[in-house]
Amino acid sequence: MSRSTPHYAWVIAATGALTLFACLGLARFAFGMLLPGMGAGLGLGFDEMGFVSTGNFVGYLAAVAMAPTLIRRFRPRALIASGLLLIALCMLGIGLSRCFAAVLCLYALVGIGSGLANIPVMVLVSHWFRRERRGRAAGMMVMGNGAAIIFSGLLIPVLNRTFGDAGWRSGWLVLGALTLLIAVLAAYLLRNDPADLGLEPLGRREALPAEAVIPREVPGTARVLVTLGVLYLIFGATYMIYGTFFVTTLVVEYGFAEARAGLFWSWVGFFALFSGIAFGALSDRIGRRGGLAAAFAVQTLAYLLAGSGLGTLALLGSVVLYGLAAFAIPSIMAAAIGDYFGLTRAASAFSLVTFFFALGQTVGPGSAGVLATATGTFTTSYLAAAALTALALGLSTLLPRSGALR
Repeated sequence: MSRSTPHYAWVIAATGALTLFACLGLARFAFGMLLPGMGAGLGLGFDEMGFVSTGNFVGYLAAVAMAPTLIRRFRPRALIASGLLLIALCMLGIGLSRCFAAVLCLYALVGIGSGLANIPVMVLVSHWFRRERRGRAAGMMVMGNGAAIIFSGLLIPVLNRTFGDAGWRSGWLVLGALTLLIAVLAAYLLRNDPADLGLEPLGRREALPAEAVIPREVPGTARVLVTLGVLYLIFGATYMIYGTFFVTTLVVEYGFAEARAGLFWSWVGFFALFSGIAFGALSDRIGRRGGLAAAFAVQTLAYLLAGSGLGTLALLGSVVLYGLAAFAIPSIMAAAIGDYFGLTRAASAFSLVTFFFALGQTVGPGSAGVLATATGTFTTSYLAAAALTALALGLSTLLPRSGALR
């Protein structure tokens, strides 16, 4: 390949961004925009809204448990395309659903598809990029999430104005069709390994390769894996409380018009565009330990402002901070797994910490929905999220330097 030709790794990163745009951005973060209309149309209570979200995470949890075996058997490319196809078909089904049970089952299947697409696409970072590029590459991929938040925040209110009470149905149908298109693109563009195209991973070859395998007997390996898992669990339990219920909070508790609430949610997406790549690059420079601590500090402030009850200005500050750190943790985590555990063990290690993440997501929104039903407000849930991310900040400082286990 000539020096003037971009490395195919950047095609992988761009396609990964599209994959996350669909499997997490549309499948998960658009849910918060669709939830008020769907809840009204189907007569759902706060607790049922939370259970639908929890059903999605239960499906995601099941996919995470299966992922290591499936990645070895089918390879990432086929698994990603299949996951996106499942998401697309289930989104279309939700758009036609008439009851809580149908939505719950279909959205749980969307969670399975999300896990089948998300885990292998993030594992590709370790295959296609060497250590000094991994944070930025993972950050570029998670920009897809921010783009999807902007897209859904602008699109869903337009569909609701156009189709009235059926707006949420048209939203699911449009998102399902778009995900189907992305599934086709992913199947065509993704490649499992640079060697498939006669290439090497992008980045400088190190004297002690980041891809070297950490022997299982090295002291501290298990502790690092558990610490990363707990950090990811806290992230999963907190960020989706905000992602699921923030728009509902604006509409129900603060009396925002849906269009105004959608604009606030779009601002989350705008700032989230820079989240992964900024914190990923920061962690390339200062290390994964410092990057994780910085991201959790910003998230703690965001949740404190959301639960402060100080009005619109505090909510706006919360939106900015949440967006800036929204996807920092996944991008740093993908890079950290490659750094600490090497190429050979990256898939199994990432699947394990993602299991923690999915467990946190399963508990978070459902608990917040039940708590909101009992108290009539989401304030307590946001403050509890702030306490958890403050704990995560402290735990982050216990990690060794990236590569210190080698």
